[in-house]
Amino acid sequence: MTQATEPKTGHPKGLYFLFFTEMWERFSYYGMRAIFILFMTKVLLMKDNEASEIYGSYTGLVYLTPLLGGYLCDKFLGNRRSIIVGGALMALGQFLMFLSASVGTDGGVSIMWAALTAIIIGNGFFKPNISTMVGQLYPAGDRRIDSAFTIFYMGINLGAFFSPLICGSMDFKWGFLMACIGMIISLVCFVLFQKKYLISEEGKEIGLPVKKLDIKNVFVIIGSIAIIFFMLNFKQLFKTNLDVIGYFIYGAMILMPIIILTDKSLTKIERNRIIVIFILAFFVIFFWGAFEQAGASLTLFADRQTNRTIFGWEMPASYFQSVNPLAVICLAPVFSLIWGFLYIRKLEPSSPKKMALGLALVALGYIIIAFAVKGLGISDKVSMWWLFALYIVHSMGELCLSPIGLSMVSKLAPLRLSSLMMGTWFLANAAANKFAGTLSALIPPTPDPANPTPLEFPSFVGFQITNLYEFFMVFILMTAAAAGILFVLSSWLQKMMKEGHVEGHVEELR
Repeated sequence: MTQATEPKTGHPKGLYFLFFTEMWERFSYYGMRAIFILFMTKVLLMKDNEASEIYGSYTGLVYLTPLLGGYLCDKFLGNRRSIIVGGALMALGQFLMFLSASVGTDGGVSIMWAALTAIIIGNGFFKPNISTMVGQLYPAGDRRIDSAFTIFYMGINLGAFFSPLICGSMDFKWGFLMACIGMIISLVCFVLFQKKYLISEEGKEIGLPVKKLDIKNVFVIIGSIAIIFFMLNFKQLFKTNLDVIGYFIYGAMILMPIIILTDKSLTKIERNRIIVIFILAFFVIFFWGAFEQAGASLTLFADRQTNRTIFGWEMPASYFQSVNPLAVICLAPVFSLIWGFLYIRKLEPSSPKKMALGLALVALGYIIIAFAVKGLGISDKVSMWWLFALYIVHSMGELCLSPIGLSMVSKLAPLRLSSLMMGTWFLANAAANKFAGTLSALIPPTPDPANPTPLEFPSFVGFQITNLYEFFMVFILMTAAAAGILFVLSSWLQKMMKEGHVEGHVEELR
């Protein structure tokens, strides 16, 4: 008689190795993001709206290239080689940002385009592959996987927490160099210890190359780099305001549902579930479009019209971007307990209703800051505690919406289309980040005493935005309306999902 195998409760060392690698990569990404828009407006002397559009294009493309990286990984490179290629490109990109900040307006913009291209392509190789390897460490169906992703998610937030505190505390060029060093630490650690720790519990090495990269796909990589560099430079090259990156991302967002839903092999139930995914992806665009102002307009607001003085010391504006990851780390266990408490009593909201609540909380955050700036003079500043409150409320909204995203796609998508649907979900994030840049460009300009020329105020759907109160009202009305519509649709969406209740979730990676 054989003895039953005891279920394992610990985690393989490979999880903590990937935790460390990802933590430093996120340190690099969020450290650079924390100071990026301030660098463009203060060093490269760009206008707010121009810098905001570049910020949106950059973060939007960062979420688009994992489609390419995931494809090349599955077909040729394998996870390990993809991570090394991606890490090397991102380290190069951060070093080029250091050079861009070093030369300033004398050629700094051209170097910045090359830097952003390297980071965008590098992220496409790195981001989808390191998270995939977490699941490969465990046998299929292992109950520890959910907790493993929770631990991994904490590594992401830990890197996102302390990177703005370090990179934002020094001159821009040194901040970018610190982001570069963080990426080098991640890359060197991975290269040196991958063979030792990236082994499944059956003793097999994971993430190995599938086959040699053929010449056709080498040209695909080179072509992708050239296309992204061209799109980033398009406005400058042709002296036009035509936003080709926006057309590219939004066009793909419209085209993908048409391609997938016209697949004749889909059953009625499969088609209904895919429709649910697309509807939720649409609402996610409004959530992240408002939430991602953290790296754009809210950073400009923190820099210019927020009193950041504490006992005679002026806190850098970038420090506010550490509030969200710290709040997520602290509040995630609380929300897990709340959902568990409600589930036992059969009161837990459905996934669409949780997402509607997330949108409502983002609206509440902007209501708080709109109240603070109402009647604010041009030279007046608000207390930093208003901005802290906004970020904490927004973090609560993130915990209601973000963790269920990938889980919803994995549960609703037909197995044969699971990768394609996951790519479409990331495409929605790309559209949201591009939209965030467009919305950030609506922030009203601040008068410059050295330049007495009349100010040009932006307009949104026919309404001119002349002050911060009107600017924040855009986000309140947009997210509150989206929350209300999604809440009304939630019961219908739940029926289309053909699920009595969505149980459990996988943490969505930032």
